[in-house]
Amino acid sequence: MIIGIDLGTTNSLVGAWLDGQPVLFKNVHGELLTPSVVGLDEDGSILVGQVARERLLTHPNLTSSAFKRYMGTQHAVRLGDKTFRPEELSALVLKSLKADAEAALGETVTEAVITVPAYFSDAQRKATRIAGELAELKVERLLNEPTAAAMAYGLHQRDRESTFLVFDLGGGTFDVSILEMFDGVMEVRASAGDNFLGGEDFDTVLAEAFVRAHMSLEQFNERPDASKLKQAVRRQAEHAKRLLSSQAEATMSLRTDDLDWQWSIDEAALQKLAESLLARVQAPLERALRDARIRASELDEIVLAGGATRMPILRKLVSRLFQRFPQVQLNPDEVVARGAAVQAGLKMRDAALNEVVLVDVAPYTLGVAISKRLPSGQMERGHFSPIIERNTPIPASRVEPYTTIHDQQDSVQFDVFQGESRLVRDNVYLGHLEVPVPPKRAGEVAIDVRFTYDVDGLLEVEAFVPETEQRSVVVIEGNPGVLSKEEIAERFAALSELKIHPRDHDVNRRLLARGDRLYQELRGYQRDEVADRLAWFNDVLQSQHPTAITEAQGQLTRYFDELEGERFL
Repeated sequence: MIIGIDLGTTNSLVGAWLDGQPVLFKNVHGELLTPSVVGLDEDGSILVGQVARERLLTHPNLTSSAFKRYMGTQHAVRLGDKTFRPEELSALVLKSLKADAEAALGETVTEAVITVPAYFSDAQRKATRIAGELAELKVERLLNEPTAAAMAYGLHQRDRESTFLVFDLGGGTFDVSILEMFDGVMEVRASAGDNFLGGEDFDTVLAEAFVRAHMSLEQFNERPDASKLKQAVRRQAEHAKRLLSSQAEATMSLRTDDLDWQWSIDEAALQKLAESLLARVQAPLERALRDARIRASELDEIVLAGGATRMPILRKLVSRLFQRFPQVQLNPDEVVARGAAVQAGLKMRDAALNEVVLVDVAPYTLGVAISKRLPSGQMERGHFSPIIERNTPIPASRVEPYTTIHDQQDSVQFDVFQGESRLVRDNVYLGHLEVPVPPKRAGEVAIDVRFTYDVDGLLEVEAFVPETEQRSVVVIEGNPGVLSKEEIAERFAALSELKIHPRDHDVNRRLLARGDRLYQELRGYQRDEVADRLAWFNDVLQSQHPTAITEAQGQLTRYFDELEGERFL
């Protein structure tokens, strides 16, 4: 069985193709969404998902979220006395999703299709594959999130030719892809995006506006309890954002021993606060349309994906830009995971699915560093020479000719970069290739450089010197910030030794963590009542009576739901 996973910035989901349809699996809490949050318990065991998210407020130094934004970098996260890379934290989320799938299927799972933002770089894709490897999953394919969303909507099964745009705004990343369907082929015409734009950023502008309504951000950040207060404010911002999707106004509140803040906001105010974010949405849309050489009026449909697209200000923006209403029939939180499940079914060659060929594109331009002769006659180094342009269909192979620049030069080094900037210093270095050449006058020796880029994100660089018929080849597998094979083995061993919190205790641990958070957020009689309820629940747990514990779980959950409903509505 191959499973499909949507590894998200805020939430993640897992599913598979079963009985002729995509099916998503619930976690141990009976929910489809598993927060992409990892934390440490007091005993040093790992907490993943809902339990960890509840502890963001009460234990901010032992909990981490939104680490997907740092995939493919050397960014390190410290939780207590342990340090983790983004790949390792993602692997722990993947392990949890794998366990949920195995519990639902009743069998061991070893293969997966994992979705990534279309605009993820080469390094970020490799890091995602490494995360799968650390989670003991063979990654059958990395599927671009907008493509997955299109597959979930069934656009890949249409008989007629169609061109559509997928607008995917998740918790931390934004992607836009233009796809064309014809004769059983789904071809990505163009992709663009912003890896640092998502629902989390709208939470940030709301949270900062809430704080500024009462004191300066500098004063707030200097408070000794600032770390915990920031998490409390962000929770309020997230609730307000969600409420504004279904009602005209929302109220944020923060109560501590010395603070009693109340603040209301409506949709118009949120739109004004988020003007800069909304402007950032438009640039990738324009670039994708320009690269695909297509007008907005020529698109057959606009498809929305990602939880952040629930916001009315986003839907109105899309409707205004494209002069039509977008497709919103499927739950935007689930649509990418459903598409991953469809792709998993295709990988298993399920008879209920018509075979479809996916043609993807290179998200970034790939090229080499060269020297250019200036009008003054001087040579200036560090210029970027593209070989495979962004949005070139992959797999792709392209060749460009170069010559030597110095007399009696006996070798040429080609430094390989990815990016869109004119100078390589502003692009991402990938690796290099050293090529021996016969020593002659400058410009007399030619070298043909060929780039071959495949669907798995592997770049092969080949240099051919016609005069000597000598070939030099290097495969760019690693990137700065991406783990080597030796480091992967070392990290895998370290993760295997970690103590994972027992899944059968997860529901109880989540309730206790939720109660601790509410106790810190509340005051007065409500705080006392939460303390009494938690003491009662702990007493029931001590009895180890399964029926009594199940009944107590239901009672405490209903009480917390009512309590939070009163506070946020």
